[in-house]
Amino acid sequence: MSQIILMSDPKVAAIPVRECGACLADLRLDGRLLVDPRKQDDSDSFFFLREGVLERLCRAQAELPGDLRLLVVEGYRPPELQRRYFEDYSAELRAEQPGWSEEQLRTATSRFVSPPEIAPHSAGAAVDLTLADADGNELDLGTPMNATPEESAGACYSDAAAIDGQARGNREILGSVLRAADFVNYPTEWWHWSFGDRYWALVTGAAAACYGPRGRDGQGCP
Repeated sequence: MSQIILMSDPKVAAIPVRECGACLADLRLDGRLLVDPRKQDDSDSFFFLREGVLERLCRAQAELPGDLRLLVVEGYRPPELQRRYFEDYSAELRAEQPGWSEEQLRTATSRFVSPPEIAPHSAGAAVDLTLADADGNELDLGTPMNATPEESAGACYSDAAAIDGQARGNREILGSVLRAADFVNYPTEWWHWSFGDRYWALVTGAAAACYGPRGRDGQGCP
């Protein structure tokens, strides 16, 4: 983890936000991307993304080879849900590692769930997604989406070596089109990509993030 900037790094929180006020768009109504309903039980907001994020995803999809498509699993995540995810995973790690300090626990938790106060999902700036074929079937990218570092023995890391060649190739396809559309990846999760949030700003050298956290009433335009 020492070579990876985690969401818990103070450098991420130090990035200022200059909120641009862009709307959250409903991916279901837009219709250009496949949307998987597996997160619908956790939130009725998972299918929203900032308009600029949606447009970049569509640009990326247009560059995919053959009949491949992007399959969106989760976009916007309400702050209260983000907090619950963070606290629940932190509690799991605490039970496994009772000797860890609070700092160690926060750092390890942030490999898989962002601290609520800077979470890209709560800004509508991050998307969890994968590749699908023409029939909507998921391709193999090495691990199930949302596999924790513990469950996957680290194979969830974007550059993990312990995956086969086909999965590696699929990750490279996904990454190439998303990076070309100005997204950045969170290196501990091959499926997590973002644009316009604080983590994106830190990685790209932007002076500020253009999307900050929004509450449930942030759906649609302010």
